[in-house]
Amino acid sequence: MKLIISIVNSDDARGLLDQLVTRGFRATVISTTGGFLREGNTTMFVGTEDSKVDEVLRIIRQSSHTRTQYVSPLPPIMEPGELYTPNPIEVQIGGATVFVLNVERFERY
Repeated sequence: MKLIISIVNSDDARGLLDQLVTRGFRATVISTTGGFLREGNTTMFVGTEDSKVDEVLRIIRQSSHTRTQYVSPLPPIMEPGELYTPNPIEVQIGGATVFVLNVERFERY
């Protein structure tokens, strides 16, 4: 038995959840916030048999898309009266970060 923890962009979460449920997987979903861009993410927990891990990973890969976004970097500490206008930088967002953990015991009531 494995526990798959997948952190995805909130824009991809509904489609991913729909795909998992359609294929018979159960998932627990919580809203989370990323540390770098401080934007909304969704973390999904999926428990599954070892033999189905590759299928879940394939669904996550197909449902989680990367995209480009422009963000303004944090301004440096400045002296009073100084003006700093940061230029937006291009970053990749989306995709998925996935952890696959061994489950010692699983019970469903």
